[in-house]
Amino acid sequence: MASSMRSLFSDHSRYVESFRRFLSNSTEHQCMQEFMDEKLPGIIARIGDTKSEIKILSIGGGAGEIDLQILSKVQAQYPGVHISNEVVEPSAEQIAKYKEFVAKSSNLENIKFAWHRETSSEYQNRVMEKKELQKWDFIHMIQMLYYVKDIPATLRFFHSLLATDAKILIILVSGASGWDKLWKKYGSRLPRDDLCQYVTSTDLTQMLDKLGIKYECYDLLSTMDISDCFIDGNENGDLLWDFLTETCNFNTTAPPDLKAEIVKDLQEPGFSVKKDGKVLFNNSLSFIVVEA
Repeated sequence: MASSMRSLFSDHSRYVESFRRFLSNSTEHQCMQEFMDEKLPGIIARIGDTKSEIKILSIGGGAGEIDLQILSKVQAQYPGVHISNEVVEPSAEQIAKYKEFVAKSSNLENIKFAWHRETSSEYQNRVMEKKELQKWDFIHMIQMLYYVKDIPATLRFFHSLLATDAKILIILVSGASGWDKLWKKYGSRLPRDDLCQYVTSTDLTQMLDKLGIKYECYDLLSTMDISDCFIDGNENGDLLWDFLTETCNFNTTAPPDLKAEIVKDLQEPGFSVKKDGKVLFNNSLSFIVVEA
């Protein structure tokens, strides 16, 4: 590995910008929206039965776009019922955006929000110390398990917080996605840091099986347009390269042989499809619903 290659997470503003480019070049949020519209109502159909308040815990809620979609589905299912929505999110910047988003949104009268600036493991430690385990009706962990050190322990802990008929929704990349192939083949040759680990739905369902926890898994196709990655000197392409490889300035710092190999692979059928002159990376998502 070239010594000049460093983790994308070492440059916060570049990471944020590359993530923004990923969202604008992919169908990530549309894919989640489709799941929320078509599948979520059935999943949450009983979480609030006979309850005067529905308690929702968002782990890694980010800027809240997906959280508010989830809340609107819960409201539709349980009109007028009070909802308590607590958010665990380590980024102050994201929490500020989330609060702005809530301030601009309507129809949130019956929802009480609380934000905790901490990681899921900090939340876990705080809750364990207090020894008063609050039970939740719905917990969701969207695209955040990559940042957890001990995933089985985290799953076991949050599963223990579920009330009667409660569910956990976990969203992460599918084992059938291009990410799985990219990480397996190149992970050891890219700069790693302790912040992030390569985990897909295949790994996660194996962990849940071992823990004896019941779940259902749904896969939905999502793509990311990476055509700009193959145009030299394209700024959008450079930022997408950084996101794909989790490497800061990958295009200018990667060893030429490594880059040439990945360039070739990214255009192969296992990683991407070519459609209308575009190269669309397989960004498929898995939606794993864990039962109490």
